[in-house]
Amino acid sequence: MTTPIIVTLPDGSQRQYANSTTPADVAGDIGAGLLKAAIAAKVDNTLVDLSYPITESISLSIITQKDPLALDVIRHSTAHLLAHAVKQLFPAAQVTIGPVIEDGFYYDFAFERAFTPEDLEKIEARMHELATQDIPVKRFTLSRDEAIEKFLKEGETYKAEIIKAIPQGEILSLYQQADFTDLCRGPHVPNVNKLGAFKLTKLAGAYWRGDSNNEMLQRIYGTAWLTKADLNAYLERIAEAEKRDHRRIGKELDLFHFQDIAPGMVFWHDHGWRLYQVIEQYIRRKLRHYDYQEVRTPQILSRVLWEQTGHWQNYRNEMFTTESENHAFAVKPMSCPGHVQIFKHGLKSYRDLPIRMAEFGSCHRNELSGALHGLMRVRAFVQDDAHVFCTEDQIQSEVSQLIDFIQEVYHDFGFEGVQFKLSTRPEQRVGSDEVWDKAEKALALALENKGIPYELNPGDGAFYGPKIDFRLQDSIGRIWQCGTIQLDFSVPARLEASYIAEDGSRQIPVMIHRAILGSFERFIGMLIEHYAGKFPTWLAPVQVAILNISEKQQAYCEALGQLLKKNGLNVEIDLRNEKIGFKIREHTLNRVPYLFVVGDREVEQQCVAVRTRAGAELGSMSIAQAQKLVEASVEQRSRVED
Repeated sequence: MTTPIIVTLPDGSQRQYANSTTPADVAGDIGAGLLKAAIAAKVDNTLVDLSYPITESISLSIITQKDPLALDVIRHSTAHLLAHAVKQLFPAAQVTIGPVIEDGFYYDFAFERAFTPEDLEKIEARMHELATQDIPVKRFTLSRDEAIEKFLKEGETYKAEIIKAIPQGEILSLYQQADFTDLCRGPHVPNVNKLGAFKLTKLAGAYWRGDSNNEMLQRIYGTAWLTKADLNAYLERIAEAEKRDHRRIGKELDLFHFQDIAPGMVFWHDHGWRLYQVIEQYIRRKLRHYDYQEVRTPQILSRVLWEQTGHWQNYRNEMFTTESENHAFAVKPMSCPGHVQIFKHGLKSYRDLPIRMAEFGSCHRNELSGALHGLMRVRAFVQDDAHVFCTEDQIQSEVSQLIDFIQEVYHDFGFEGVQFKLSTRPEQRVGSDEVWDKAEKALALALENKGIPYELNPGDGAFYGPKIDFRLQDSIGRIWQCGTIQLDFSVPARLEASYIAEDGSRQIPVMIHRAILGSFERFIGMLIEHYAGKFPTWLAPVQVAILNISEKQQAYCEALGQLLKKNGLNVEIDLRNEKIGFKIREHTLNRVPYLFVVGDREVEQQCVAVRTRAGAELGSMSIAQAQKLVEASVEQRSRVED
């Protein structure tokens, strides 16, 4: 007697089948509406196609457009639709790889000439044309050698090369839609007419397999969503993000620039450096409050030290190196080894712990030139680096305090809704599994003790320890990876750091790595885009612009400017022989929080006419009142209404 197949649905109900079935069949049994809406299915905990053969009892969920899991399936299938359209329009193009990425997908192609924006329009139009047709997407399998033969016969040498790297004996899955076939694990939508909310976004170059020694391919990026409304909302966010691009605003506000003579390294202008210094001094005050020592360590350290820490073996390709007198050195990519040297200088007792050590560390990392992106990805940066040396018993209290510290800073800079990720051991790491178990459990406990929900991020820890990553949401909903707390039981031992315990024995301290802003450069880029350059008064490079109506008010404006500067405000005095309307417009476009307008009446009454960058007329105020208004805005870190 054949054992029946029991399919258990999410509501606990069950359906019984005498023979093998598929998720599509089950969806059809439940109702035609569900089958029509179905995108994919989840069998037990695995996402599968609707045609997946069910040969034994399982738990089954039908995935529709209402389910977030459908989004990756839609995006992956749209990447195949892109390749399908390209092959129809440009048969000589070879397809390589086309993965899902955040907010969309891309596909890399080898083609004899560069694709143009006009090509992109034609490709997208063909994709939409295909998506209106009834084209089923069918999965089939081939052996490794059969798949190689198939793709070589079709002239797809890149696909054949991908398959040659797969071990002998593997059975491979392929997906066919009309005249296009692609190698893929799936799952995919059952029909291309499930697709439609997509748009191609840009062209770029990409090396084959990401290796700069290989040939350059052409990458087409796109975005895909569950509904047209979702797509339109995303495109609006992208348009807003382009308006907020920190590179454009940085140029408009004269904050910084880059040059090829120092790729990935910032030339800070006066206004940009003012902003930088406000942030640094703010962090410095916080360090004093939380009882940190501020230190400074060398820029270049011996290769021997980096070998001891494990950085040379695990991080070598991202380090700048140099030689002197036949000795190898590395420009520091981070400050932790130097801080351990300071800790080791002189005998430490358990009574000295915790020792909290901070540095505005000037670091260099050899990022690929193609990865550089304004302030967001640079080669030279300053990190608000700190390390806490403590006992195991002090881990919970120190991590708890660090979480409070970091959240306070983000609140002051105007970021709410912090998200937390716990990143665990990567494949390439130092330290035993026992040590990693202990470190991961300690960080999880610290989050749980504070009642903080967190997402697990397996395999993304530092090579020396697990970490809590802090993710910030900006004013237009984008998520930024920012601060980190990393628990390290390995590097202090590798560098032979120790302290005298209460029982007189030598013990190895625990080392907690932490950064709040991360890179100053990247954080400033985030701030520029978060505020669209309209900084809160306390951060604004120019807090007050004093504008005269005619040259008769020049002396009054100069004296007023000097008074405000002496009281710590960033002031710009505009005495140009221009109409007042022109001046107001220019300083408003420069996002200056407060404009003090001075005419004959203001000189006579010893006052100023105050307006904001949003155009609000606050009326006539005495100098003392106007100064108090600005100082209160600075003190409260409040924003001027925009």
